[in-house]
Amino acid sequence: MQPPVLLNIGGSRYETTADTLTQRDPGSLLAAALSGAAAHGLPTTEDGAVFVDRDGELFRHVLNWLRDGAVPALADAEYRQLLREAEYYRLPVYEQCLLPPWLCGLIDCISERIEDWDDKIGRSSEAELTRKDVIKCIQADKVRFRGVNLSGLDLSKLDLSEVDFSCGCIEETKFSLANLHKAKFGEVQASRSSFNYANLRECEFVGANLQESTLDRANLQSANLQDLRSAHLQSADLTGANLTGANLEGANLKGAKLSGSNLQGANLQRAYLREVDLRETQLTGAKLGGANLLGAIR
Repeated sequence: MQPPVLLNIGGSRYETTADTLTQRDPGSLLAAALSGAAAHGLPTTEDGAVFVDRDGELFRHVLNWLRDGAVPALADAEYRQLLREAEYYRLPVYEQCLLPPWLCGLIDCISERIEDWDDKIGRSSEAELTRKDVIKCIQADKVRFRGVNLSGLDLSKLDLSEVDFSCGCIEETKFSLANLHKAKFGEVQASRSSFNYANLRECEFVGANLQESTLDRANLQSANLQDLRSAHLQSADLTGANLTGANLEGANLKGAKLSGSNLQGANLQRAYLREVDLRETQLTGAKLGGANLLGAIR
């Protein structure tokens, strides 16, 4: 019989087995920690428990999923919190997963629940324009949507370069593959929006709320950003970006390009920085407590 594996998650004690931590996802942080916690930046307590500075209460849902693939019924906000935990523990996304939930990644399962929840409750506010209206507007020489509510619109693949979205509301808006070069997003409410593969070079995001937005593989060279709590920036190009004092707590920056970027005084606590090259990044005064730096180059 296998000896139990002891885990201390944010002060909450758990006992499980090596099989539970490895059989469902051998590539997870928890599975990797069995081969040497210290090598993955995880300390051990006096009683031999692996210590992880994460939410101890939410971890029970992570452990139950590892045991039997069960995802609990939670409120929308709790699902979003659990999604951040799943990303930290590297419980993967299997794109276009058509298999039963227990064969898909935890991130897939949670994301599906969040989408279902969003469909049920709808958005708190409706957009003031349609996609067709926006397309008509961008034919003009200078386009301003300052203070306009464009929440929920699909603006993917459009040429929106130099458009002023300042002080507007673009929550849950799709900008995937859009050209947003030099666009202005100052003080916008853009939570849960998608900027995947978008061109965001030289964009202004000062004071913008991008919480839980996805910017995977976006080009953010020389962009100016501040509040990116829990944002998804996997493989994003942040070369030369000004992130001075930015709040990136819990953000997913796996594989992001940060060469020449300024992260002085930034909050990177519990951020996911796996495989990130930080050699040419300014990190003076940055907070890195609880960050996942596995494979990062410093």
